[in-house]
Amino acid sequence: MTEKLYLRSLEDGYFQRFDATVTDVHDEGVVLDRTLFYPLGGGQHWDTGTIEGPNGNLVVTEVRGRGEVVHHVGPDHQLAKGDVVRGSIDWETRYAHMRMHTAQHLVSGLAYELFDGVRTVGNQIHADRSRIDFNPIAFDETMLATLLEAVNQRIDEAVPVTDHVMTREAMNQVMPPERTNMDLLPPHVRELRVIQIGDRIDMCPCAGTHVTNLAELGHVEWTGKKSKGKGTQRLTYILGEPVHTRSASNDVV
Repeated sequence: MTEKLYLRSLEDGYFQRFDATVTDVHDEGVVLDRTLFYPLGGGQHWDTGTIEGPNGNLVVTEVRGRGEVVHHVGPDHQLAKGDVVRGSIDWETRYAHMRMHTAQHLVSGLAYELFDGVRTVGNQIHADRSRIDFNPIAFDETMLATLLEAVNQRIDEAVPVTDHVMTREAMNQVMPPERTNMDLLPPHVRELRVIQIGDRIDMCPCAGTHVTNLAELGHVEWTGKKSKGKGTQRLTYILGEPVHTRSASNDVV
């Protein structure tokens, strides 16, 4: 099992470097006992970066896995079990994902409130663009303008973002299960890492990476709307320049 360091707190998502030990070796990758690299999942793309081992730097091109996280570094990596390595994530990409994913939570939460409980049924987070699928809804231009105004107003207000652990039962007592997509979580998952924006502007279980304040996002801009059939519509968006940014921590985890 790989310890996912970015899950310890939102602040840990701002770390860039970490030390780890190789626990398993694959043809084109290695498993580490701990990592800052985010693996593909939850609609969010993986982190890239480097792993520095006994034989020099290796480029991490892909990261996958739930329990054991495999860092793809190519077939000639020459790493072995027990090797001590130092990982370094590409901060520009990581921070872009943090901003984009937090924006997705904000848009989804406000859409639910403004449009009769419309659900987010899919999303895809990239560094330069992202998308959200909603159902059931048919957005018109007035609705899109209303949603965008509400989203950017919260960003201008610099609303804080927090995370904490809750039981499944406690979560269901404060938020409707259909809003948090609780049905998508396996029944055996009882404790949840919950991301909350302000006073429950949005509040849902999520293992992704996020910023600590909406001021870091920059304004949301719609780039497209597309019907996906059966009452589902897809909104695509980008982010403008943020009012406030943060740098990666110089410390090593």
